Amino acid sequence: MREKKPHVIITFYTTAEAMATEKLCGKQQITGRLISAPRSLSADCGIAWCSPAELKDVLLDALNGAKIEFAGCCTLMY
Repeated sequence: MREKKPHVIITFYTTAEAMATEKLCGKQQITGRLISAPRSLSADCGIAWCSPAELKDVLLDALNGAKIEFAGCCTLMY
């Protein structure tokens, strides 16, 4: 079993926003991946973006700069 580490989880209202985040992070070389959104966080589109916690500020700046709307942001052990 892998060791859990702090990760920032971004939830979205729509799948299109989640996919746009994946594309943006690929272009800007922001480490992360799409995951199934934890039920405790959101019931919106069901997809979330997961990145190492130390990238939280970089990720939020990129999302705001690209005007990608997201439902929520939190840090979890994942």
